Amino acid sequence: MLRNLSPAIRQYLIVTGNYWAFTLTDGALRMLVVLHFHQLGYSPLAIAMLFLFYEFFGVVTNLLGGWLGARFGLNRTMNLGLGMQVIALFMLMVPNDFLWSAMAGVPWVMAAQALSGIAKDLNKMSAKSAIKQLVPKGEEGQLYRWVALLTGSKNALKGVGFFLGGALLSWFGFHGALTLMATALGLVWLYSVFSLGEDLGKAKTKPKFSEMFSKSRSVNVLSAARLFLFASRDVWFVVALPVFLASEMGLPHSLVGGFLAAWVIGYGVVQSFAPKFTGTERNQADTNKCQMPDGRSAMIWVGLLAFLPAAIAIAMGLGFDPLWSVIIGLLAFGVVFAVNSSLHSYLIVSYAKDDGVSLDIGFYYMANAMGRLLGTVLSGWLYQGYGLTACLYVSTAMLLLTCLISIALPRHAAVS
Repeated sequence: MLRNLSPAIRQYLIVTGNYWAFTLTDGALRMLVVLHFHQLGYSPLAIAMLFLFYEFFGVVTNLLGGWLGARFGLNRTMNLGLGMQVIALFMLMVPNDFLWSAMAGVPWVMAAQALSGIAKDLNKMSAKSAIKQLVPKGEEGQLYRWVALLTGSKNALKGVGFFLGGALLSWFGFHGALTLMATALGLVWLYSVFSLGEDLGKAKTKPKFSEMFSKSRSVNVLSAARLFLFASRDVWFVVALPVFLASEMGLPHSLVGGFLAAWVIGYGVVQSFAPKFTGTERNQADTNKCQMPDGRSAMIWVGLLAFLPAAIAIAMGLGFDPLWSVIIGLLAFGVVFAVNSSLHSYLIVSYAKDDGVSLDIGFYYMANAMGRLLGTVLSGWLYQGYGLTACLYVSTAMLLLTCLISIALPRHAAVS
């Protein structure tokens, strides 16, 4: 069936399929690790520490991965990411007695999670960069739709992966679930090795190591905005929100996990439809052209988002039911944040230079990883010392800063 499609569509489907398969295992593995190590008796703090290297190496991997992709090709970085995830899954297939050992088990699991984190960001950077190479130059409307579909489907599948991880743990146990996931992803990796184009994303001139840092003003400004955009989400979503729902609202862990997984799925669905909200409508003067979102669009949408965390905090302060204030506010935040995220994902692919596209995209997602790391650390610290309301107000401050940074983005729309 794939043979009847154009080469670009065929490569896009392979890249997207790789990304989907990886994302399912990534979400499932996170849930498997949390639930299994909770059963082994690990404390919440100890479980959180297992993911420390996973997040930290995202910063390093995106920066180095962009250079590797431009130098050696995106097919190699994507296949490397898939292969490393398979290795990470096999690393965790050690006896539970070993995993319980604080001296050996904890460093071993942290190393496996670090490898998984590197694999995740290699895979993501490769997938986002590959789209730039597969869409014909000037077809900005198609570029936006493909980026939105890839980004949205990834997040929806990550939520599905949360459910999948819990189900596999119940049906097959920890080691059985890992075996199934590693086998399935290994088959995907083998198919990808023989199917992805060898020259995908490879720069015409070998980029120097010093060229990892972007020289594009648009990319640098957008990267700074992305850093604070994602820090504003994670400063209350990653640690503070689930702890608040479980400890202060008294919700069972299964309900908290299910609600957050459903939120991630819905968030991904909205991302896929972001072009409907942000302006790819036909230009009345020329029906062959689409008016595309630009830097002004990014500023407006993040300005709208900035009101929502503050509104949740104000509602709680005025005595409205805190649970419903958070739930309704989170749903509204998810919709507007999803549009912001999808819009940003399109802009970076559009801004990135054609030759060595992964250099700019890797640098951008390095800023994204730094924002997630900053938000995660602040989330635990602020919630422990000052509560959820403080996290929400800091989120608002970060979003206002993102809005100010976005003023410097280019004000002209790309046209296709």
